Amino acid sequence: QDDPSGKNSISLRLSSYPQEAKQLPIDRNEWEGYFDESGHLVKSWDFITSIILERGLDPSVRSEAWKFLTGYYSWSSSRDERLAVEGMRRKNYESLAKMCDKIQPLLETEHRDFSRVCNSDLQRLYTRDAQGQTRVDKKQMEKILLLSYVCNMEAEYQQGFHEMLLLFHLLAEQEHEIYWLFQFFLQKTEHSCVMNIGVGKNLIMLKALIAFMDPTFAKHLEGKGTQVIQSLFPWFSFSFQRVFKSFYDVWRLWEVFLIGKPCRNFQVIVAYTLLQTVRDQILRENMSGDDILMVSGCAGHPIPLLWGSHRFVTSTALSQVPAALMEFFTQARK
Repeated sequence: QDDPSGKNSISLRLSSYPQEAKQLPIDRNEWEGYFDESGHLVKSWDFITSIILERGLDPSVRSEAWKFLTGYYSWSSSRDERLAVEGMRRKNYESLAKMCDKIQPLLETEHRDFSRVCNSDLQRLYTRDAQGQTRVDKKQMEKILLLSYVCNMEAEYQQGFHEMLLLFHLLAEQEHEIYWLFQFFLQKTEHSCVMNIGVGKNLIMLKALIAFMDPTFAKHLEGKGTQVIQSLFPWFSFSFQRVFKSFYDVWRLWEVFLIGKPCRNFQVIVAYTLLQTVRDQILRENMSGDDILMVSGCAGHPIPLLWGSHRFVTSTALSQVPAALMEFFTQARK
């Protein structure tokens, strides 16, 4: 797909890495200081995830750190154990790929809808940098999406996975790493972005949260019809990927989802906070679903959004929280 303006180029979305306010993210030197000579972590899971929540990860360590955050590596593993795991992940991926090659004719006849939708999505995906050079192998992406479709019966395939997979493709170097990181991300976030699993639950919880926290706003949204909240599903099905212009912003948000802090289902708190940033404009201009998606897409940098969401969790009085929403404030997922 052509993009003469270059506004969608990968290099543009990877440029201008944002620094955290006041505190710099964890860089290579600090990250390496978390390990002893055998490669065991000398800092606890709670310590490291709290630091990641507060400061984030520098690009130089993100690909390695995400292997711990997703469960690709065990937090208690040594360097030698991780090398063994790496070999096992590669071997298992190669076995899955061989299996898919054997059943390819069946897939082409019995699962034609998947092939059609996936190919259409990948054709529209822009994968060139500002100089017009291809940064991503679409054939490789198609293969990984096919394996995910065949092997992850919970998630299957939905439109938007190709865009999410692009960020894992840019994060990791090896094909097996891309596949497993994507799978573990879906599992670690409890399939929150999957339409037939997490998205519906997220929308129900978002509606309940708005009614609890902001009855006036809830009444306005209800007056627009039952489909207004439902129309916000792209936030969850893309894990907010389309809200931000920079891939670094998306990675920063996703790594917070991975650590499971400050609470479970934090993505719903983020959606609520995102709505609050444009609440007055929504009321003033009498907006409905599609308009809300458009204006919230200009919300800006994720750091104020993250901290606004975090303050919401930590400042809410537990005595006032309905039982249906209590898990937001009392459970951290490990």
